Amino acid sequence: MKKLMLGNEAVARGAYEAGVKVVASYPGTPSTEISEFAAKYPEIYAEWAPNEKVALEVSTGASVAGARSMSCMKHVGLNVAADPLFTASYTGVSGGLVICVADDPGMHSSQNEQDSRHYAAASKIPMLEPSDSSECRDYTKLAYELSEKYDTPVLLRLTTRISHSQSLVELFERDERELIPYKKDAMKYVMMPGMAKRRHIVVEERCAALTDYADESGINKIEYGDKKIGIITAGDCYQYAKEACPDASFLKLGMVYPLPQKLIKEFAAKVDRLVVIEELDPIIENHVKALGINCDGKNILTLLGEYSADLVKERVFGKKITDIKTADEAVPPRPPVLCPGCPHRGMHYVLKKIGLRVTGDIGCYTLGALAPLESIDTCLCMGGSVSMAHGMEKATGKSDKTVAIIGDSTFMHSGITGLIDIVYNKGTSTVIILDNSITGMTGHQDNPTTGKTLKGEATKQVDLELLCKACGIDRVTVCDPFDVDKFEKVVREEVAQSEPSVIIAQRPCALLKSVKFEGKMYVNPDKCKKCRMCMKIGCPAISFKDGVVIDETLCNGCGLCQNICKFGALSKEVE
Repeated sequence: MKKLMLGNEAVARGAYEAGVKVVASYPGTPSTEISEFAAKYPEIYAEWAPNEKVALEVSTGASVAGARSMSCMKHVGLNVAADPLFTASYTGVSGGLVICVADDPGMHSSQNEQDSRHYAAASKIPMLEPSDSSECRDYTKLAYELSEKYDTPVLLRLTTRISHSQSLVELFERDERELIPYKKDAMKYVMMPGMAKRRHIVVEERCAALTDYADESGINKIEYGDKKIGIITAGDCYQYAKEACPDASFLKLGMVYPLPQKLIKEFAAKVDRLVVIEELDPIIENHVKALGINCDGKNILTLLGEYSADLVKERVFGKKITDIKTADEAVPPRPPVLCPGCPHRGMHYVLKKIGLRVTGDIGCYTLGALAPLESIDTCLCMGGSVSMAHGMEKATGKSDKTVAIIGDSTFMHSGITGLIDIVYNKGTSTVIILDNSITGMTGHQDNPTTGKTLKGEATKQVDLELLCKACGIDRVTVCDPFDVDKFEKVVREEVAQSEPSVIIAQRPCALLKSVKFEGKMYVNPDKCKKCRMCMKIGCPAISFKDGVVIDETLCNGCGLCQNICKFGALSKEVE
């Protein structure tokens, strides 16, 4: 039986067929759906962990206990998980352990464009890279075989296009596997210096064996065609290159660490011109050149963004793309905006009005950096807003007060330790936790504050107010950010204090099924003064053309604009 599947869904299917028992992850586009699809299989225990480090530790524990396990994350999430990753390379596994990492060339939903292949080389963990959904399933199953055969975690690298593209996948039955009997082995699993020195020897021996595997196993394969040009590539770039020049000769890499040596030399010797096509960093290219082989690569291609078949045709083969269809008129720019009814909009409006310096974080609310809201000054990484606010205070003093904003899921991920740092080191920063009752940016995943697990089961719900007080914050205020007058009063009061404080801006995401607004907003032209105050909240349903106009197709009747208008010109029309 065959089924059309997303790459992420196919990875989950591969985990199911491989007999995986435990999946622990943190949501992050483009990897999120792997765990969501895995959770649909009753045979697999699947969870959202508070962050990627915890997720990988959970999966490693399951592996040591004898179960096949998986942990999934996006590329920047692998930074968070790097601590256990590097040491798990030394300890090895019992049950197979696969770490799925999804890179984001082009930065469709990410703050940087890092290349996770560096982590494979740095941690000395083998990495496989599929080029379509069928290979996503196949390589996932192969990864578990390699993991147990070579006593190592295995990295499975995806990219946005592979994760979110569809192709046919053949389905097989699950290989139900018994737990590998647990064996106490401190020399293997307790990484004190004396044990780690011995395990490092094992790691190097493993790398040598895997290099032989890369040359001989067939996962890296030569496809001879026209030998005037030979292309070495992997993943989505294989698809682009194959479309651009199907008649060329190809060395398609399925294992991108460790890379083969004999196979590359053999291939290079039989083609007239050698080109390496890879997105992001020249990892394959540098390996080829280190073998003493000349090739084209980044000298004709780019280090930036996603590739395409057209890019390959133009840069590699010199074919100008002439059949580009363009519109008669320029398409107006459409920058991303917060959704109508977004609970963060009122908060951004207030912070800009007060004129505070705002350290931002990772989430939907980061869009508050854009016009017309323009309230956010920084965005570094998950949890970074809290610690950066503290650093700014210590650098500039209380006279230059800074506010940190952070989502509820992000606060659970890595904001708690920053808050403790503020308390412990006598800071006075104000932190605003944006509690919208869900992990919004990656598509409405539950988290420890929502009271539901990845499987949809009811569980204990973290009380943010009690948690902040337990961290040492005495001043904790819960406030609705749509009540802009009260919210402004609370913010002004808290930033004036000589002690740290937390404001929990509590209002659910407007896209939650449980959120129902009644009616639409409408404008009373007799009361409208055309002051454009309502335009300052940046609601996509509000425009100005000889006066304020409400787009009924976008308005959901949230009422924020009514709270902003000082003349009563905006009110709700209840159906």
